[in-house]
Amino acid sequence: MLIERLERVALYGGTWVLYLMMLLSVLSISVMIERLIFFLKHGGDADKLGDKLIERLHADDRAGAEKLLRESKLIEAAVVRRALPWMDGGPASLAEALDAEMGRKRKDLERGMTFLGTLGNNAPFIGLFGTVLGVIQAFHQLGEGQNKAAMGNVMTGIAEALIATGVGLVVAIPAVVAFNMAQKRIGEIEGNVASIGKQLLALLKYDAHKAAKAARHAEEAVPAEHRRDSDAEETSTEPARRAVPATEA
Repeated sequence: MLIERLERVALYGGTWVLYLMMLLSVLSISVMIERLIFFLKHGGDADKLGDKLIERLHADDRAGAEKLLRESKLIEAAVVRRALPWMDGGPASLAEALDAEMGRKRKDLERGMTFLGTLGNNAPFIGLFGTVLGVIQAFHQLGEGQNKAAMGNVMTGIAEALIATGVGLVVAIPAVVAFNMAQKRIGEIEGNVASIGKQLLALLKYDAHKAAKAARHAEEAVPAEHRRDSDAEETSTEPARRAVPATEA
């Protein structure tokens, strides 16, 4: 009973699989174009941005640094700009903020990637499924007729069925290429954010070390002044002490 129903479904052939593959191909191309426009729109030199940002922060130009990030179209700039206010909390606070903002931005970066990855991995199998259906239909036709004309129809049916496998590969290969290129670009963005973040952390540690060093010098200078004042007071009181016995005498 079940076998007969499945056989009736299989005898519809693999034509519908080809239409499905065409639809998936259109969707795949749409995702590729959208991702291409997205990455081109937010492209730029992240290393140059990082250098300018560090220069302005090193010069204590916080407003200029925020303006630089706000005017930049880079994704890295958007991530760092939202994490920049956490610099006041120290290196650990800034590192956590950068991780959080990068995780939030990753959703936009990976939009459509699941579809491309799934399609690239499974489109050949969908095409193969269409080929299997076409072969089943061809052999069914072979069983119904024994003349040469029936044999020719079978060969034609098998040839048409193999087209589904070819279409599956044609759909899968561009999807895999686009997926890998997008993942590479996402990795570059994450690497740029990590690089800029390390520069910011190094700057914070440098400023903290500089402030600690200045405070230590200030502490060392204060006792020296006190010692000079004490010596001066002792010097001024010595003549008075020597003069006291003379008065008593």
